[in-house]
Amino acid sequence: MKVSALIPAKGFTNAKQRLAPLLDARAREVLAEAMLRDVLGQVVGARGLESVFVVTGDEKVHEIASSLGSEVIREQNERGETEAVTFALAEMQRRKIHSVLVVPGDIPLVRSSDIELLLEQISRHDGASPFALLTPSHDRMGTNALLLSPPDVIKLRFGYDSFTYHLGEVAAQGLPLRVLGNERIALDIDEPRDLESFMSAARGGESYERLLEMGVVEALENANRTGKL
Repeated sequence: MKVSALIPAKGFTNAKQRLAPLLDARAREVLAEAMLRDVLGQVVGARGLESVFVVTGDEKVHEIASSLGSEVIREQNERGETEAVTFALAEMQRRKIHSVLVVPGDIPLVRSSDIELLLEQISRHDGASPFALLTPSHDRMGTNALLLSPPDVIKLRFGYDSFTYHLGEVAAQGLPLRVLGNERIALDIDEPRDLESFMSAARGGESYERLLEMGVVEALENANRTGKL
């Protein structure tokens, strides 16, 4: 079964504001760009994907996505993640794309092998009946991957407790419950403690190198000493 990937990506200005206790605005912009580059590189390199799309309303993101080998679905204006993904999935269906893997641009631990593992789950599917597979975030409050066939098989809603919402949508459609945990996909970077987990697990990559340059290891150690983490 042919599957295309979709990554929603906002502009980097004002990115990741919950990391403000450790990173200033410029550092957060640098990190957001580095994470997108890391995720895109791994997704584009995954075997078994027919194509990779990025949906964005930002020109710089557009340029980066194109340079790294993905196609861009351009929003007129940046909207929330739910609206962006819904818009992009409708466009992909218009292009006769029948199966889509949605992943965020802030899971910098992800590797091509993780994407391939998800694709294996649909490779044995008959292609005729609806299919939905969910991968939760590390706190099981978010949804960090959705493999959907057709792309509109369930309604989507990202943000707080989206995983519970998507489980409910799967049940409402009478679909088999398919959940696949993956530690690397599960770690999205939103809070300072996420950075701590990332730095402990990462071994290279642009996000890791930029954070080292920013002195985030020392900042995390200081925050732990002073009880601010």
